[in-house]
Amino acid sequence: MNWIGELCDLYDKNSGLAGIMDGETPVLLPLYHTTVAAQIEVTIDENGNFLRAEKIPDEEKSTIIPVTDSSASRTAGIEPHPLCDNLKYLAGDYAVYVPGKDYSKNHELYMEQIGRWADSPFSHKKVRAVYQYLLKNTLIKDLIDEKVLETDENGKVDARKKLQIVSQAEAFVRFRIESEELFGEKAFLDRTGAFAPECWKDRTLQESYIAYCRSDKENMGLSYLTGEWTQISYLQPKKIRNEGDGTKLISANDEANFTFRGRFVNKEEAFAIGYEDSQKAHNALKWIIRKQGINYNGMYLVTWESDSGQVLDWQQDTEAICRTAEAVSNQSQETNEIEAEWDEEEEEYAGTGSEGAARFRRAVKGYGRNLSQSSRTIIMAVDAATPGRLAMVEFRPYQTSRYLRSLQDWYSRCEWIHAKIRKEGVSTFLGMVSVKDAAELLYGTEQKKYFSLKGKEELYKETAKRLMPCILEGREVPVDMVNLAVRRASSPVSFDSWVLWERVLTLACSLVKQQYQKRYKEVWTMALDEKCSRRDYLYGRLLAVADRVEYRTFDKDDGRETNAKRYMNAFSQHPFRTWRIIEEKLVPYFNQLKAPERLKYQSLLDEIYELFSMEDFEDDKALSGLYLIGFHNQSAALKSKNKNEEADK
Repeated sequence: MNWIGELCDLYDKNSGLAGIMDGETPVLLPLYHTTVAAQIEVTIDENGNFLRAEKIPDEEKSTIIPVTDSSASRTAGIEPHPLCDNLKYLAGDYAVYVPGKDYSKNHELYMEQIGRWADSPFSHKKVRAVYQYLLKNTLIKDLIDEKVLETDENGKVDARKKLQIVSQAEAFVRFRIESEELFGEKAFLDRTGAFAPECWKDRTLQESYIAYCRSDKENMGLSYLTGEWTQISYLQPKKIRNEGDGTKLISANDEANFTFRGRFVNKEEAFAIGYEDSQKAHNALKWIIRKQGINYNGMYLVTWESDSGQVLDWQQDTEAICRTAEAVSNQSQETNEIEAEWDEEEEEYAGTGSEGAARFRRAVKGYGRNLSQSSRTIIMAVDAATPGRLAMVEFRPYQTSRYLRSLQDWYSRCEWIHAKIRKEGVSTFLGMVSVKDAAELLYGTEQKKYFSLKGKEELYKETAKRLMPCILEGREVPVDMVNLAVRRASSPVSFDSWVLWERVLTLACSLVKQQYQKRYKEVWTMALDEKCSRRDYLYGRLLAVADRVEYRTFDKDDGRETNAKRYMNAFSQHPFRTWRIIEEKLVPYFNQLKAPERLKYQSLLDEIYELFSMEDFEDDKALSGLYLIGFHNQSAALKSKNKNEEADK
């Protein structure tokens, strides 16, 4: 299915949510509607009599309004909205109170348009009430009397004063109709069944306008998308990424330059999309981006599941994925046909065998049981190179069973123990960090206890683009990213926070691990391999022992760096030469240890020496990233052994 078809399918499956405004939850727009920021709210009765008006707080300004094909895309032209609009369209007394440009044509076109709707078979009581009120031409006067608009010394609207961030003269007005006396308390209901005097929440009003638009048989043509004879739209919606976004995904308005040269005579030959299909696709994209999209410096990337289930987002870390999968699988314990397919093709786990890894696999498997056989996971990204044009830079539909296997493969290949900084402290999880965390760990600068990409936000986008095929298609992580992680991890003295260095170190171990698995079919785990005789791995172990020996002599609150960490960068480039320096500096620290502990560490060093061949030990060429795995494995083993010994005591 193409991207417009996927978005239309998403809209159809969630059409019951269209028009529901529920606090901070993103709203799925009904067809032929959009959202605007309103500054003034006017309340009238069912006969069009003014009751009151008030300014709208900034947090309540979002308003759903009906629009026409032209008004939804209006810029400098005169294109009135059908119901709610700016004062220069609504107010018949605008010229009396706002001197300057003549906007009588705006008001005239607006009144003609709302009049046609009010007199049509698809009219609505609220539409007629607004029409009757605006025929009185007293809107500006009423707002001044209510002290919603401020005037100058001449009694005119002071255009220098602002409502929210908009000049008073440009304010947008929305309507409430209170009609309990005539129609009863439940005359107008929103989609949740509650009483809705607000025009922007009234589902019957929305449905009335949709029916009115569908009755229009003008601009009919062949939709290139569906092959049906239907209303055609050449003006596509904007506000896709956010409410201030003026870019469009589909447009053809450059008839004087290069748009059609050598290909088409006019835009009608280039494309023709059914209006409702266009509305469904754009409204669904707006909704899903606001609901679960991630912003990478202007590039919005979103992942969703075709049956509207909660998605396991490949951009998150293993812990977040696991929590989401467990929440979904706990909601329903029923199995379906995907379970048999999953169990038949399950491969033997090649990781650490720890409880954390087993938990992740159980959670993902439980998530898969709640999906249908036809379930698809769709990944889409949009970005803008210019202020007016939006491009779809990624569109990847997957069978969800394949998508889940890709996630499992990625987190298994990169599985390591990672730290996460929270408000309550530092916690650890098994797996792989998120895409955003990876970008910050690779390219960020240290800010207290966090990494920041301030001024380099473009790197979020580039990291996401480069890691996407690695996660979803099983490709090897680019060599330059692996090497960068190894270089950063080899310079612990450049970090003020040891926690941040540990996070960079574990990311480097993850990337090196996946590199060796993809390139050499070697599986490295977090468990110490005491029989491995690889030069790089053994040198990493030596460095870890030296670091531990010196650390054991420090006071608990001593913030000094060990010689092992101080020389780590030089050691990674010239291990044989640098190790002799580190070994000499270890002598006084060995002497400070008690005899049993001194003998333990000396014996461990001897065991590592014995695994070297003479040629490998004296080889002074630079170490590969494998030395970091040896360093981390040996460090973790020593820390764990010391904890166990202290617990025994």
